Amino acid sequence: MAAKDIFHETVRKALETDGWTITDDPLLLPLGERKLYVDLGAEKLLTANKEDQYIAVEVKSFVGNSIMSELEKAVGQYTLYRQSLRIQQSNRQLYLAIPTDAYVELSTDKLISIIQEDLGMKLLVYNPTTKLIELWLP
Repeated sequence: MAAKDIFHETVRKALETDGWTITDDPLLLPLGERKLYVDLGAEKLLTANKEDQYIAVEVKSFVGNSIMSELEKAVGQYTLYRQSLRIQQSNRQLYLAIPTDAYVELSTDKLISIIQEDLGMKLLVYNPTTKLIELWLP
């Protein structure tokens, strides 16, 4: 199992503040003889439908030397986890959690919107200082 991201607990707290119940930390996705671990699994009761909504969240900090290198790794993980979830837990939506400053930087050249559009990537933008979720995209 991989080490937890430095903002793992921040995103966990932000999800709980937003009304989510953490069900898995981490969420195990067996893939044949291999095991994949998405950082968090969560659920929330939607009162309008009286149904539960299930998500998986991969937390990224983007604190490495290169934001592009961090993005490459994150997109690769997201793609692998999404495919695994489709097979095993198709009712669960996958989100990539990224800090506000990384989102702003990647948005300046529209790179993040291109990736979202091409891959159907869902983002959770969190503020590491306030420990709150600022955006759910799309």
